[in-house]
Amino acid sequence: MVTEPAHATSFDAELRDRAEALRSDAELMEEYARRLRATAGTLAGCPAAPEWSRPTLERQAAACVTAAEQLRTAAEALRTHAGTGD
Repeated sequence: MVTEPAHATSFDAELRDRAEALRSDAELMEEYARRLRATAGTLAGCPAAPEWSRPTLERQAAACVTAAEQLRTAAEALRTHAGTGD
């Protein structure tokens, strides 16, 4: 019979906390992407805005979405490692 050390549960709780923080960060990144896209949309109709601003903001928004996906993947991996895949 295999037994786990007594400290495993405290490590699991810490991993779950870290996973939740990563999920929260992912939500923030999605919000940043929304804000960047909104700004890009606003600048699209502004003749004074530099030409590069809209494509740059769109690329940054895409990077935020990618980061959000990666943060969620990391969070899920931590939760799985901690023994809580839900």
